[in-house]
Formats: sequence, structure tokens, C-alpha cells
Amino acid sequence: MVAYQEFFALSQSSDSEERGAAAHLAALAYLGHKGPADEQAGLYAALIGFLDDPSVKVRAALAYGLLHSTEAPRSIMLSLLHDSSIIARAVLQYSPVLVDADIIGMVPNFELPMLLALSQRTKLSARLAQAMLGRDLHPVTLRILRRENIVLPPETLLELVERHGGEADLRGALLARKDLPAEARLKLVHAVANALAAIRIVKGAIAPERLIRLLRDSSDTALAAIGEREAASANMNYAASLVATDGLTTRVMLHAVIGGHVLFFADCLAELGETPREKVLTCSNAAVVQRLMPCWSGVG
Repeated sequence: MVAYQEFFALSQSSDSEERGAAAHLAALAYLGHKGPADEQAGLYAALIGFLDDPSVKVRAALAYGLLHSTEAPRSIMLSLLHDSSIIARAVLQYSPVLVDADIIGMVPNFELPMLLALSQRTKLSARLAQAMLGRDLHPVTLRILRRENIVLPPETLLELVERHGGEADLRGALLARKDLPAEARLKLVHAVANALAAIRIVKGAIAPERLIRLLRDSSDTALAAIGEREAASANMNYAASLVATDGLTTRVMLHAVIGGHVLFFADCLAELGETPREKVLTCSNAAVVQRLMPCWSGVG
């Protein structure tokens, strides 16, 4: 154990390495202290003293000692958050004592490295994530979208689809999210089809008419698959929106039947016939097909 005299000598040394060692020891002593309150207060005063050290090495040693602790003095960590960029980034990324109120007002003025550090915090609230998305910086948006532990509101995801649906990496990150609304997912499917149709190697390998047919069939299959997932979660809004926007065609219905997307097919019939889905599901398959045969005649 370092005696007080040795600690005092280190803290008053002209060598920044030695003062840094003293700062680190003071941080560890504060965190591990179990004695009287006046001793704790003395250690806290020592930490404050190291904040004024002219050497960034000393302040960095102090930050390193306190960085991951939930018992670190919040006032000290807030001061270090306004220190040099290398210290501030580490504190922003790792310190668990910082709360949203400490950070959110600074987000509009953060430079990219600080935003990237913030995006890697172990716990990042949806509120902070939305503030960061508001900066509309590609690397930051991509990192936020790839974090599945951050729940984003459907309207935010829809806005991101509208704004960045044409960017392949962001589109992939959006499609990978389980909380992406069905409407947004369908828009991205169409964006993927359009992107594939525009690739020169694809256009050169497949005849134009066949390419259009392949992409159309793939889009319809994806539409039905999305509908089946929504129907399984008892969400009929997807089928209703397709009917309202004339997106529900006979071809789509055929894809639903052939692909075995029974619940989506039932939702579509219920929406078209203004009938409860439960009633549609009780009808025999033969009766349903017989009623739909006139609609399907002549369809390729």
C-alpha cells in the first residue's frame, strides 16, 4: 500500500507520469473507500485537484480510474466530459454515471467522433438515439440502426426509409430490424427491386421482359410474406392499407395462395368483403377458390 507521504510526493512531482500514477491511485482509493466520511471527502478533494492538472496524461489517468464505475462522482465525470477530445470520448462512451439529461443538450454540437463514441454506449435510450438520428450523419445513423437493443418509434423508422431507402447499407440495416413497420419494409422491398433492375450486370444477363417479370414476382412474394407475418400478429392494418392504395391485385392473391400464406389471404378476403377474418377462415378452401375462380380467369 502506498503511504500518504509517497502519494503526496507523486502528486507534487514535476513528472506528469508520476502525477498520473497519483491521480489513478486517488481514483481507485475513492472507489474502494469504506471508512469515515471525512476521509471520503478528502479523497474527493484530491480528485478535484487533479482535474486542474495541466497535463492531459494526468487527467486521462484520473478518468481511466473512474471510467467504468457506477460509484464515480458524477460531477467529476461531467468535468471530464468537457475535457480534451480523447478523454471526453472515453467518458461519453463508457461512464455509466452519465444520464440522458447530461448528454442530450450537447448532441446538436457534437462532432462526428463524439457522436460515434456516444453510439457505442452499452445503454443508449431511444430519446438519445432519436436526437443523434436528427443529425442525419450517415455513419451515426448506420450504427444506431444496427443496434437492435434500441427500440425506435415506427414513425422514425418510416421517415428513415423515406430519406435513406436508396442507400444500400442503410437499407440493409433497416431491413434487418425486427421492429420495422410492414409498410416501411414493403417500400424497401420495392427499393431493392429498383436497385437490382438498375445494375448493369443484371440488365446485361437477363432479357428486359424476363427481368421485369422476375422482379415483379419476387416483390409480390415478399409482399405476401410480410402480410403473413403481420396477419400472424393479428395486425390487419397491412391488408387494409393494400386495399386502400390499390396494392392488392389478383396476382398478389395468387402468390399468397401458392406460397401458403393463408392468414394473409384470409385478411385480404376479409378486408375486401368487409367480413371478420374468423368467418373467412371457417369457410372451406374449395368454396373460397370456387368464388375466386372468375376473378382469376385470364391471369398469367
